[in-house]
Amino acid sequence: MSALFVLFLFSAAVPMGLALVLDRLLGEPRRFHPLVGFGRYAGAVERLCRRFGSNRAVGLVAWSLAVLPWVALVGSLHAEGGWLRLVLDVGLLYLAVGGRSLAEHARAIAAPLAAGDLAEARSKLSWIVSRDTSQLDESGVAKATVESVLENGNDAIFGALFWFALLGGPGALLFRLANTLDAMWGYRNARYLRFGWAAARIDDVLNFVPARLTALSYALLGHTSRALHCWRTQAPTWDSPNAGPVMASGAGALDLSLGGPAVYHGHLEERPALGAGAPARAADIDKALALVHNSTWLWLLGTALASVLVHA
Repeated sequence: MSALFVLFLFSAAVPMGLALVLDRLLGEPRRFHPLVGFGRYAGAVERLCRRFGSNRAVGLVAWSLAVLPWVALVGSLHAEGGWLRLVLDVGLLYLAVGGRSLAEHARAIAAPLAAGDLAEARSKLSWIVSRDTSQLDESGVAKATVESVLENGNDAIFGALFWFALLGGPGALLFRLANTLDAMWGYRNARYLRFGWAAARIDDVLNFVPARLTALSYALLGHTSRALHCWRTQAPTWDSPNAGPVMASGAGALDLSLGGPAVYHGHLEERPALGAGAPARAADIDKALALVHNSTWLWLLGTALASVLVHA
């Protein structure tokens, strides 16, 4: 029994749990967030590399210059082991996850929406989504918020947890920087269609397994059979290979109808329907947050058990 306890202490679950506690207590740094500095650095890398063109090869070089030096630096420090490794693991994962921030943004929408202040709810929603929120009714605002919570559960939490469990702090850093570059460069417009191709594809690859584990977590902790059915039948119709499984499973797990048409940058996009159930309402935002929260505990427990079994 003591041997198992020692194995648990040195498993990935301990720094993972500490990082999640820090995120819950502190949230994201209000000032001097490292990702803000990384964004400026990535902007400088883009300006430098675009002098040589804007094709896929140049975009891949830019991605490599933006991400790999930092991962290599952290990896070399991580290899030293001991307390330095523990500190790096906890600190990097804390900076890589955004569970409290996700909840704060969602509740900032849910509160005015429940109080009948639709204008304020629309305004707060516009902070976290790229769609036009000005004409959304109560159900439309709730639907968009629930979709954001479900999708960002993977992007803001579970993707980082997955790569942390595999590679420690350097893995969490790799995922977060790649995900940040996808948000900066992964657009399908004239400026980034070719230059941002590598950023978008690498993010898709890094998210492939985490997204499906996230979808499975949502299914296990909600209406399981419906979630699995929606995942199987609806996810293939969604444009994103990773958002599709996550959102379809989450919609089914919550017994809600999501997806459907939405206006982006003045253009109506006919998105497929997701889920099967009632239209979303303000109260469903907290239900979506609870699903993400419970899934986080499931991942922490799973990581602890996996660490013990691997090392036993």
